[in-house]
Amino acid sequence: MLKGRLGLEQARLPHADRHGLVYLERGALTVEDGCLRFVGGGGEVVAAGDYRIPHQALSMVLLGPGSTVSHDALRLLARHNTALAAVGEDGVRLYTAPPLLPDFSNLARAQALAWADAKGARMMAARRMYAWRLGEVLPHRDIAVLRGIEGARMKETYRLTAERMGVRWQGRHYDRTDPMAADAPNQALNHAASAVEGAAAIAVAATATIPQLGFIHEDSGQSFVLDIADLFRDTVTIPCAFKGVLAQQRRPADPLERLVRRIVAERLRRDQVIPSMIDRIKSLFAAPEAAG
Repeated sequence: MLKGRLGLEQARLPHADRHGLVYLERGALTVEDGCLRFVGGGGEVVAAGDYRIPHQALSMVLLGPGSTVSHDALRLLARHNTALAAVGEDGVRLYTAPPLLPDFSNLARAQALAWADAKGARMMAARRMYAWRLGEVLPHRDIAVLRGIEGARMKETYRLTAERMGVRWQGRHYDRTDPMAADAPNQALNHAASAVEGAAAIAVAATATIPQLGFIHEDSGQSFVLDIADLFRDTVTIPCAFKGVLAQQRRPADPLERLVRRIVAERLRRDQVIPSMIDRIKSLFAAPEAAG
């Protein structure tokens, strides 16, 4: 089996008789003699060659840039209930939802039940996510109060991280109507956040949970994706964004977005962030005493 570029082969899902995800890039995914075949032209991870992919043992195939897929391959994957998703390099984008989701619904059902209990389980899930982020269980049960505490902590995190890394910081400013008007650190934060959200979207798709049912975010059609991405804001999004700013100072000709996405991609791969997101989703809907 080709090892997943993102460490995803180590993320075990409750998927009957199968496990893991595999990342492929720069090649053609087809079928030959009833078997899934990938002819790679050579990339950073998958060397040039002709590979047979054990689709029956996989939960999802992540198809990266420079790749094509045949109709026969889609049919074979569908027959064996193996999902396929087109993703950005190293999982910094999820371009398509998989045609078939895993053949289990326990996480989605637990998510829906928790979300429907607005004053009980929904608040418990939000408090658990804030506890993971802030390192302590807050006593408050008002979501507006929790958001205010988190916002204040983030302001301090931005300031301290910028100071530690030597980035000039003038506060978080973002105009949705004119995002390019922001200074370099704020633009970099936007790019890094989008990349981490792409990774979170893969984790949500892989666990067959429901993107729209968020516990902290509410209005977006990707509310739960944003919830999961925010769990890694302190450890991935902010430091990677500021590293991108420093990288552009050394290489001013390189676009900031490209630099930031590459830095985030490296962190996703090195720290196995997507498997960690999958574990967090599973833990979120576990019994409190088992979730940690």
